[in-house]
Amino acid sequence: MAKKSRRARAKHRTGRRLPERGPGVSAPAPKAVVKPKAAVSSVVGPSIPAAQATRHQYVLSELRRIGIIAGALFLVLVVLTFMLG
Repeated sequence: MAKKSRRARAKHRTGRRLPERGPGVSAPAPKAVVKPKAAVSSVVGPSIPAAQATRHQYVLSELRRIGIIAGALFLVLVVLTFMLG
């Protein structure tokens, strides 16, 4: 019989339980952490184009390739018009 896949095992690992404590031993109370509020920046410009540039870095090369193919096909149509017309 086949073993379970690693993917299925890894999926179940994320829900690990905390180690059980013996009777009478209580867990320390979590301390409340107060984080200072960060100043809201009104300028968000540089992060957005940088993220888009990394996500769409292939677009210019593909547009160039599409342009070359379209130009070649247009040239073939013009040549065929003169040859057959």
